[in-house]
Amino acid sequence: MTDTQTSPYRADDRGYFGEFGGAVLPPFLVEPMAEVALAYDEAKRDPAFQEELQALLHRYVGRPSLLYAAENLTRELGGAKVYLKREDLNHTGAHKINHTLGEALLAKRMGKSKVIAETGAGQHGVALATAAALVGLECEIHMGAIDVEKQHPNVVRMELLGAKVVPVERGGRSLKEAVDSAFEVYAAHPEEYLFAIGSVVGPHPFPSMVRDFQSVVGREARAQILEAEGRLPDALVACVGGGSNAMGLFDAFLEDEAVRVIGVEPAGEGLDTDRHAATMTLGVTGDIHGMHTKVLLDAAGEPAPVHSIGSGIDYPGVGPQHAHLEQIGRAEYVSVTDAEALAAFQLLTRSEGIIPALESSHALAHVVRLAPTLPADAIIIANLSGRGDKDVDFVAERLRG
Repeated sequence: MTDTQTSPYRADDRGYFGEFGGAVLPPFLVEPMAEVALAYDEAKRDPAFQEELQALLHRYVGRPSLLYAAENLTRELGGAKVYLKREDLNHTGAHKINHTLGEALLAKRMGKSKVIAETGAGQHGVALATAAALVGLECEIHMGAIDVEKQHPNVVRMELLGAKVVPVERGGRSLKEAVDSAFEVYAAHPEEYLFAIGSVVGPHPFPSMVRDFQSVVGREARAQILEAEGRLPDALVACVGGGSNAMGLFDAFLEDEAVRVIGVEPAGEGLDTDRHAATMTLGVTGDIHGMHTKVLLDAAGEPAPVHSIGSGIDYPGVGPQHAHLEQIGRAEYVSVTDAEALAAFQLLTRSEGIIPALESSHALAHVVRLAPTLPADAIIIANLSGRGDKDVDFVAERLRG
């Protein structure tokens, strides 16, 4: 699907979803971002580009991913029937490969020699390094030092794939600082690099572009649930940091207003503490990383240090389309704590033999709340956005502690 000004679910020509989005940029980044916007506008209309991307999603990623009826979990919870969209089964183990392949193909189309990006949990970094290796590009990944320690297996994977991994030691040493660091390198060398943003965040065209690349998730899920149940689900549930896996699932259902759309963000150690990343719940309108959206700010009015047990969702902003969907009443956003996510991680592992990523466990934690409140003939689709291989050592340490 392409953006038009006639739909409330699409950005206008300047990249605004209502009042959110745009390209809030220093002068030296205006021209590079305009170049990306023009290149993507041409690519998304080019049948050859789309055919190449779809072929790779099928024969390389392994799409379509499974829509799995979680019968054991459904019995355990009572109430609604729970389906899981199994993005954890993709090559590289998460949804991130969907958009990194698109970004790598776009970079090659633009004549760039390198891709650069941030990563939190490491899944975006692994996926981008994978895509870069496949199409023959150099890759540089910036990662907060805390996450380098916490997600060491993914650091090893990125390096094995040929990527340069840059630990970021400043500030909160997490995802926000990784984005800042990578942007600085990109700004100095835009002729060499494409900044391959890891979510539906950043300046126009990235929120729309990453959503478009991720929308395959929702298109598949819509067709699969119609085949399995003969009707659409009652609710969609997905975790939200920047929000790419959620927007990928939600996009194909936005016009179906009877389908509830629920994003789940990190309450961390509690909304009454400063150890959370609940941007939609407690954030204010502001600017971060080239976009106008909702932001968590500290006492000095700067993006706040944030926390989540899930490294990929500890971000003090959110994709502008999410902020817009909440404002117009099309989507609802809730939060779950670290403890709730950890409990959901264990529940799915033991009931279904599926080890989820801690990020995805936030969505599952809300399913644990929601399913028992709905009748047995209701249907929930939760996006299992990634697998938990990267998290097992950390979880084991937490459980021992």
